[in-house]
Amino acid sequence: MPLHPFKRWFRRYFSDPQIVFLVSALLILFAVLLFLGRMLTPVLASIVIAYLLEGVVGLLVRHRWPRLAAVLVVFALFMLFVLSMLLGVLPAVSRQISDLLQQLPGMLAHGQQLLMQLPERYPELLTEAQVAELMSSARREVAGLGQQLLSLSLSSVVGVITLIVYLVLMPLLVFFFLKDKELILNWFSRWLPRHRAVADDVWHKVDQQISNYVRGKVWEILVVWAVSFATFSLFGLNYAMLLSVLVGLSVIIPYIGALVVTIPLLLIAWFQWGWGPEFIWLAIAYSVIQTLDGNVLVPVLFSEVVDLHPVAIIVAILVFGGIWGFWGVFFAIPLATLVQALLGAFPHPAEKSPAAAGADLNTGKEPSVQGAR
Repeated sequence: MPLHPFKRWFRRYFSDPQIVFLVSALLILFAVLLFLGRMLTPVLASIVIAYLLEGVVGLLVRHRWPRLAAVLVVFALFMLFVLSMLLGVLPAVSRQISDLLQQLPGMLAHGQQLLMQLPERYPELLTEAQVAELMSSARREVAGLGQQLLSLSLSSVVGVITLIVYLVLMPLLVFFFLKDKELILNWFSRWLPRHRAVADDVWHKVDQQISNYVRGKVWEILVVWAVSFATFSLFGLNYAMLLSVLVGLSVIIPYIGALVVTIPLLLIAWFQWGWGPEFIWLAIAYSVIQTLDGNVLVPVLFSEVVDLHPVAIIVAILVFGGIWGFWGVFFAIPLATLVQALLGAFPHPAEKSPAAAGADLNTGKEPSVQGAR
């Protein structure tokens, strides 16, 4: 029968009720995030923030702090950090974006003058018409970007209300997620089946990877941003806050983020100084920052190596980023780790499923692993 191979495949991988429960739970979770993700964004973001802060709370609790006191201290530090971002960093970044947009036409004109020299030197590679078309395309892109940013800056009433809701609702959610963590988890566990050893094992592996990766990545962003800002300010680079924020956020996307940010950074430095010694020394300092990040900071922050191939990481970034935007990019590697752990929970073709092995024990047969010898 044509369906016999499919039936054998289904019995092999889905004969264990725990596997069925795990797959069903993950499918429901992905469906909720896919269809209700936008509505639940404050809740999901609050869960992520509370998960990040839980590491500090747990550390204080292990040092014999009462949990409520630990939550209050960590939450107060978190709110202080949020206020410093809202009152210090965001206005500076917004102001520098506005200044950069005003300076872009002059930068493009200067760049066009330099590019027009290339057809004279290399007429066989580039013509004046090609340079003119390239600059015209660049101007259109810059004009479109300026209009988009202008439309974002003109806040509507709905945008203001949404911002107020986020600023009020999210801190409350974060506080209660931290304070009532055990209560919330116990409530959810009441609705789960008692026999869920496979799901617990998968979650234990994924939790180790997520806690190691996400918390380490947040610290990496902050450290790279702070060091870059101090370096750019020391050199007197224009738009130091904006560029340092971009450099810090670039570590979210492995392999690609640093390359994408390097191009505008060097272009702005070149427009400011030309091929002078300041440009060369800044390029060297930026290379040192990237080298120390990859070879010193990352090994220190990430105690466990994420066992994923670079191709799998890039595919995960493209897939999950396309589904959930920024959060999908940020959690691409943990989500890929979840998929890897889920696949590892399935019985391999060379071994029997847990349910089949239990059936052998019930019938008095010795469980065998095909190909073990």
